[in-house]
Amino acid sequence: MSDAILSISGLTKVYAGGTKALDGVDLDIRQGEIFALLGPNGAGKTTLIGAVCGLVRPTAGTMIAFGHDLATDWRRARARIGLVPQELSTDMFETVWRAVSYSRGLFGYPSDPAKIEDVLRSLSLWEKKDSQIRELSGGMKRRVLIAKALAHEPELLFLDEPTAGVDVELRKGMWEQIAALREQGTTVILTTHYIEEAELMADRVGIIRKGRILMVDDKATMMEKLGNTEALITLAEPLAALPEALCDFPVELRDGGRELCYRGGSGGRAEIAALTKALIQAGIDYTGLDIHDSSLEDIFVDLVAAETAGEGAP
Repeated sequence: MSDAILSISGLTKVYAGGTKALDGVDLDIRQGEIFALLGPNGAGKTTLIGAVCGLVRPTAGTMIAFGHDLATDWRRARARIGLVPQELSTDMFETVWRAVSYSRGLFGYPSDPAKIEDVLRSLSLWEKKDSQIRELSGGMKRRVLIAKALAHEPELLFLDEPTAGVDVELRKGMWEQIAALREQGTTVILTTHYIEEAELMADRVGIIRKGRILMVDDKATMMEKLGNTEALITLAEPLAALPEALCDFPVELRDGGRELCYRGGSGGRAEIAALTKALIQAGIDYTGLDIHDSSLEDIFVDLVAAETAGEGAP
C-alpha cells in the first residue's frame, strides 16, 4: 500500500509454553488515519502494540515503519512512534513537568520548554505542571501518559485502552484531544473496550481474535456490508398466518401472530417503509413500530460469535 506508514506482514508471537498471542497478522496503517483495533480480552491487541513499539520480540514476521525495518533499524523508526500504555507506569513522585520533559529527552530530542508547555496546555495539565503525579486524579494521570507520549512529537501514536477507568466526561474530552491530534497530521491507532469510541472516531476498524485479524475495513463500508436493520411491528389484531402480500418481505410472525418481525440489510429502512404500505393496503392495522439499526458493537459481537461457532463445528 503506497500510503502506508506502517506495514505488518506475517507477524507471529508464541510465548514460552506454546501460547500463540499473534498468528500471522497482516496489517497496513495509512498516514493520517484513526485506526481502531477491536477484540475481546486476550485477543492480542496489546501484544501487537508491544511488538511495534519494541516491548515484545516477535517470533516471526516483518514490520516496516516509515520505511525502516523494525527488526534492524528500530531506533530511527521508534523515535517517530509514541505509545500511551494501558497501565499507569510512571514515577508517581515526579512532577508533571519533569516527567514529560524527561520523556522528550529519552528519544534524543533537545530540551524545548515551549513545546512541553504547548503539550501540557493542550491536555489541560498546565495548572498541574508542578504537582507530583501521585497527587493527580486517575483521569489526570492518564493525560500525563498522553503528554509523555506526545513530548517527542510522534507521527504515529498508539493508544492502548486510553480511556479505561476514566469517567464519561473525561472520556469525551480525550475523544476531542485524539481528534485534534489527527487534525495535526498524527496517525492514531487505538485499542478500546468502548466500541462506541471506535464508532465515533475511527476511519477504519480492525477486528482481532485469538491473535488473528478477522476483518479490516473502512468503518462505513463495514457497517454497510455487515450491518442490518431490524423492525418489530406490533399488530392491532393477531394474524393466523403470513398474508400473501407480505411473502416477498423478510418477515416472520411472533408472539402468537401479534408481532411481525423484519430483519433486512443495512438499507432496510426503505424496505420497512414499503412493508408498512403493504400492511395498510392489505387492511392490516398496527399499533407500534420499533426500528433498530446495527451498531458497530452489534457487528463486532456477531462476527466474534460466528468465528467462535465455526471453531466448534465438526
